[in-house]
Amino acid sequence: MPKPILVLGAGPAGLSASHALASVGQQVVLVDKADRLGGTPILSGYAKLVPSGMWAKDAIGGMVDRVKGDGAVRSVTSATVQGFSGAPGSFSAKLSNGEAIDAAAVILCTGFTHFDSVNKPEWGFGTFEDVVTTTQVEQMISSGQGVRCPSDGRKPKRVAILLCVGSRDRQIGREWCSKICCTVSSNLAMEIREELPDCHVYIYYMDIRTYGLNEDLYYWRSQEEFKVKYIKARIAEVTSNGEKLIVKGEDTLVKRPITIPFDMVVHAIGMDPNVDNMLISAIFNIELEKHGHIKRLDTYSSMAATSRPGVFVAGAATGPETIDDSIAQGQGAALAALAVANGNRVQAAE
Repeated sequence: MPKPILVLGAGPAGLSASHALASVGQQVVLVDKADRLGGTPILSGYAKLVPSGMWAKDAIGGMVDRVKGDGAVRSVTSATVQGFSGAPGSFSAKLSNGEAIDAAAVILCTGFTHFDSVNKPEWGFGTFEDVVTTTQVEQMISSGQGVRCPSDGRKPKRVAILLCVGSRDRQIGREWCSKICCTVSSNLAMEIREELPDCHVYIYYMDIRTYGLNEDLYYWRSQEEFKVKYIKARIAEVTSNGEKLIVKGEDTLVKRPITIPFDMVVHAIGMDPNVDNMLISAIFNIELEKHGHIKRLDTYSSMAATSRPGVFVAGAATGPETIDDSIAQGQGAALAALAVANGNRVQAAE
């Protein structure tokens, strides 16, 4: 009987890889450490996704249902891989639940970790209750409660969204752009304005990187249709006067200090490497790149390859990534893993 392909991580990339393999009759074992499938978009309660505008529970939920309904995919939740050995075509993985799985190949779709804003204490998170993260605002929207100040439940009249919290910041060891924060923040600002038309929303930015079609769909639309205000600035600190949150910084366009009061301040948090990557690297004997993401071997010969033959990677496990690109990479990794399962030669790691 042909051996299955082991897919680790049931977020967008893992769900996509599993479906692609199952669609050609390949058996799959999909393993996730959480108690349910869907990855970060489901577990973190994301609201509307960009650029589709679909609710996460519908878009990613549909991917979950598709995999659950396919007899070629066996899902194992609340489990991790604790031991791994073998060679392409004949791997053996030991799970934390005691199960042993023989697999032809492995696809790592282990995703990322949200940046923890306590690492930027000068910007008020953890000190002031109404300083929140984009993920928390997404949860407010997706839960149906609406955007409210956590301190007293009131509707905010003025909201600041601070970009690049945990991105492009060498002082705290985050030397990368998280790729999605600008677009997500522009979308979130429009969602706030749609629910609370009397609320003024400001986005503080170093540079705006709503790349590709998102420039028109989010950056310009948020300004022209939803009247979101953009301020090019460097933030010094977020404090409080006892009634309002005070954002202090420098307007870098006109070279002058600015101090503006707000009801709520939102940190647009970046994408950190998965906190488990050191352990994953040790278990699977694969290399990490210098920031701690899983290292891809060679994009031009095999985009999904890692430093270990027969072990592939897709999605945000390799670095900050969009959901759409994670889905595409999952399909690409499925093709590479399928070649191994069918006995094709695997290029040796260099």
